[in-house]
Amino acid sequence: MNIWNIAKNGFKTDFRDRRTLFFMLLFPIVLMLVLGSALSNAFDSHSQIKIGDMTVLYKDNGGSFSPYFQAFAREVESSGVHFKAVGPDVDALKEVETYKATGYLEITEQGAHLYGSAQSTVESNIVQAMLSTFIDQYNVAAELAKLDPKAAAAVFTGPGNRTYIQEASLNSTKQPGSMDYYAIAMTTMIALYAAMGSSHLITGERQRKTGERLIAAPISKTEIFTGKVLGSLAVNFLCILVIVLFSKYAFNAYWGDHLGQVFAVFLTEVIMAVSLGLGLSYIAENGARMIVMVFVQVASFLGGAYFPMGDAEGIFALIGKLNPLQWTNTAVTQIVYSNDFSAGLQAILLNLGLAALFLLVSIVSMRRKEGL
Repeated sequence: MNIWNIAKNGFKTDFRDRRTLFFMLLFPIVLMLVLGSALSNAFDSHSQIKIGDMTVLYKDNGGSFSPYFQAFAREVESSGVHFKAVGPDVDALKEVETYKATGYLEITEQGAHLYGSAQSTVESNIVQAMLSTFIDQYNVAAELAKLDPKAAAAVFTGPGNRTYIQEASLNSTKQPGSMDYYAIAMTTMIALYAAMGSSHLITGERQRKTGERLIAAPISKTEIFTGKVLGSLAVNFLCILVIVLFSKYAFNAYWGDHLGQVFAVFLTEVIMAVSLGLGLSYIAENGARMIVMVFVQVASFLGGAYFPMGDAEGIFALIGKLNPLQWTNTAVTQIVYSNDFSAGLQAILLNLGLAALFLLVSIVSMRRKEGL
């Protein structure tokens, strides 16, 4: 009961503090809105390349290949590739050189010859890949025709054999937009801000001269310590819940289908941050709050809270690996966009490991002191 009363009192005190509401709720939401809106173009530039319609000139000199090619040309019209026949008076190669056409195809009795543009390599490669697929099918059909004409026809008319373009990606098509990115970044940053409040949990009692009263009361140090920690955890994690839900429904930020795992990572970050602030308050005492403030700001700056760090190298890459904000940010992103729960588990273990270390420092230091 004593633990509950202390935790409840700390919870109420923090929420009566306007600075707590500003820094833990209003500040990240406003920053999320400003940065997410202002830098939307920077994130849109990373989207996939758009390929427009392509025009391929061709000259058909007849042959057994020609009827099949006409059917192929009609089929790929729906994919945005248009084959246009040219007469003898048109210099097709010059049309390609002046970028008026993606390529030029010449069909003869011996086969098909494609001439592409060196300046439109992406489009030329697409057309070449389509033709290669079609010609491979034609060659298979020609060989089958010698044995079974019906089987040869099935090469072109069978299910699934009329698709000449298939879209594939090495990376997930789910990529965070600006608002999605800053929703995660601001939440991880505010979770780390819990260290600033917890650094004042015990020192605040000393400064207000209430520590002696707590020690004189029929309450053990363990109950005081546990109640203070639980109250701080409840306040900070509730702020995280509000920020996530507000960004999800007000800003339409994407949080994926596994909010439970995401909140588990955030909870361990809050536990780590509270333990960090508490541990430093015993190590540095009155100077703890300044140390925590500097640490949080540097960690936020280098951890991608204000702008994406990208593929950092050298000393910045090393700092990133040691930065709790960055490994939590990365873990949440992997869960949301790649369903990679192993990254979340790694972040949870790291956060809980650091939390255990600083809590141990706090407990040992508290027991050695006469008061709090």
